Order: sequence, then structure tokens, then C-alpha cells
Amino acid sequence: MDLSRGRRTLALFIGLGAGVIALNIAARGYSATHPDQVTQVVFLLLAAFALSFVEVRLDRGRLTLAGVALGAASVLLNPLDATIVVLAITPAVMRRGATTIIGNGVAIGAAACLAATVSALIHVPGQMPLWARLIALITFNVSSGALIALVLSVLNRESAWSVVRHNFTSSFYLAFGYFALASLLITYLLDGSAVGYVLSAVVFVLALALTDTIAGRRVRRVLESELSDADRHLFHSRAVEGVVHNLRNHVATAVGYLKEIDLHRLDPVDRDAVETATMAANDAVTVLRSLAQGATPRVSYAAEPVDLNELATRALGMARPRARTKEVVMGLRETPDDVKVKADPLLLREVITNLINNAIDAAPASGHVEMTTGRRNNGWPYFSVTDNGPGVADENRHHLFEPHFTTKETGTGLGLFMSYGIIREHQGQLLYEGNRRGAVFTVALPPFSD
Repeated sequence: MDLSRGRRTLALFIGLGAGVIALNIAARGYSATHPDQVTQVVFLLLAAFALSFVEVRLDRGRLTLAGVALGAASVLLNPLDATIVVLAITPAVMRRGATTIIGNGVAIGAAACLAATVSALIHVPGQMPLWARLIALITFNVSSGALIALVLSVLNRESAWSVVRHNFTSSFYLAFGYFALASLLITYLLDGSAVGYVLSAVVFVLALALTDTIAGRRVRRVLESELSDADRHLFHSRAVEGVVHNLRNHVATAVGYLKEIDLHRLDPVDRDAVETATMAANDAVTVLRSLAQGATPRVSYAAEPVDLNELATRALGMARPRARTKEVVMGLRETPDDVKVKADPLLLREVITNLINNAIDAAPASGHVEMTTGRRNNGWPYFSVTDNGPGVADENRHHLFEPHFTTKETGTGLGLFMSYGIIREHQGQLLYEGNRRGAVFTVALPPFSD
């Protein structure tokens, strides 16, 4: 992180933290005169803690199921207690680093405190009407989304509108709506009775089950897509291998005979013709060699582990001159986790270069390309390359890793095909995870093991 971005991040965190403190001070009278039930606060604390470890995977990023408990807390509790409940999600994000912990805490804490303050201002003695609950929930969801977008904008040096456009997809809004409905139901069930706590716990369990079902379907779709890509790549690889083998033999024979011709005995016209034919034959050999390497590349594993953070930094540095021609902004989000893999560094650099160059070509003028490293849920290190271009149309999605398929006017269509073959030989995965809002290519590799 550069110094200027660090200062902006610090200023944002201090500002949000000061806002939370100011709201709690302003609402201290209400909090004192309307103390919450200890059992209710503890129940929502435990629920937020448990649900924060359950994630809903979106097209880009993730949401934790803790939003169900936090939404209910912003309606039922006074501002101070609602802010305290937010702290329960901290352990779930510890592995992502201090910046993520603070960013999540101040953004969601400010949203919960603001919503609880709104709830206090429109508080009606006795049973809170539906419209008041909805206003508090809408305040919580809208403000949390806006503040998270602001935090991501500062951290990634990206406009807030760009963050919203690329992250707030249909699945994002669907998940937020699901959270809001579950939170609304909890606000009615938590009436202080034992039955209310039991029914609320049942709602949380049902939310977990439904989320698991949705996640299972998503995993199946991803696996089916990966299997389809692997099958097509294997089919084309076998076809290319057979064709290349036969053609190389014929071209090698032609090159051999061309080399035996004594050019000094030919007249200038015939000499030029033979030289042209020889160059064309040599070019054909080069193309066939590239095709053969893309179909089944020869991997020479390095004795030492290959650090994806180092590879990503070096690859972005090499790609910056290309990006400057389009004024494309390059970014890198390194993970503090260990992302060392067993790999052929030369071939892996070729894959990263292909993906970054494709992203730069796809991004609009003054667009952005971002590279991210980290670990997937199965523990495999990964790197992703994201651009804000048009993405890949649905009708072209299943042709991505086929040889000679390209949407670029001057492209050869071999970059992704060869990259897929290289990652396949590494026993890894090359996945397309983008949409019409931009392309996201992710490479996941087995971790290095002695």
C-alpha cells in the first residue's frame, strides 16, 4: 500500500469511527432510558458470531450470513448495543488482515448504529409497526452497502461508482433482500419469551440450510462448467496433437529438401522463391511447435516453492508499459497468507502475462485491471486477474479455452488455450468467473509441499 492511500484509508477509518462514537453519544439518553434485555443482546451476539463464519458466494466477493442477526439488532436494540453486536463478526475476518478487520468493523458498525438511531427516533411505544421496522432495515442495508463501497473504493483506488457497478450484481441484491426478510421475521419472533428464542434459532438454522443449498447449487454449476471446459480442452488437445504430429513430419521433410538446394546455382528469381518457401516452412514449424506446447506443455518444476505474490508483482511491472498506452490503471491486492506453489516459474509467468495482456486489451481506455492473490476455501493458493471490460458473452463462454477462439481483431486465439494446458499440467484450475460487467480469470494451484 502506498503512503497516500494509507493516509486516505486511515482518515476514512478515523472518520467512520468518530461518526459511530458521535451517534452513540447523541443517543446515550435513549440508550439509558431504554435498556435492552441482556438475554436478547447475548442471543444476537452469539448468532452474529456463529453466522459470520457462513459465507454467501457472489459473482465477486462474498457476504456473511451475520447480516441476518445484525439487521435484527439494528431494529430491536439501542444504538450502543447494536454497535457492540457488530464486534461479534471480528473473529471471522481475522485471517484477512488488520485492514479488513477495521474496515468491516467501522463500516458495518456505523451502519448498524445509524439504523438503530433511526429506529430510536421513530420509536413508537408498545409494538413497533411494520413501517418503522422496514425503515430501520432499509437504513441498515443501504448504509452498510454504501459504506462498504466507500471503504473498497479507498482501499482499491477505484471510484465508488465503479465498485458498485462491478460488485453490486443481481445476486448481491438478492442476498441483501433475503437477509432483510429473515431479519424482519426475527424482529417479530424475539419478544423476550422462551418460545421466541427457540423460533428465532429455528429461523437461523433454516437460513443456514437454505444458504447451504444455494451454495451447493452454485458449486455444482461451477464444477459442471469446469468439467465442460476440461473435456473440450482435452478433446482439442488430442486433435491438435495428432494434426501437429503429422504436419511436423511433412513440413520437416519439406524443410530438409529445401536446405539441400544450392542457392548459388539458381537464378535470382528462383533463389528468392526458394528462400521465401524456406522461411514460410520455418514459420510453419514454429507455429506447430507452439500448438504442440499449448496442447501438452512440458512442465519443469522448480526445486524451490514459487511465491504467487512475487510472480504477480513482477508480471504487473512488466505489463505497465502496455497499460500506459491505453491509460489503464493497474492494481494489485496481495494476501498476507502463504501462497507458495510447486510450479514451473517460466510457464506460470507465461500464463500470468497472457491473462494480464488480455485484461488490458479488454479494458476500455482509462479503465482498470486488478490482480488479486489469496487462498481459496480448499486451501489452494490462487491469483485472479480482473478487468472492467465488456466481459464474455454467454454464447462465447464455452469457447474460451478452444484453440484459435478470440474476440480480438488481431488475436491468435492461442493464449487462453495454451494457458489452460499449462495449468492443467500443473494439476491446477483455470476458471472464468466473470460476467457482462467484466472478466475475472482465476488460477488455483495446489500448495507447495515438501
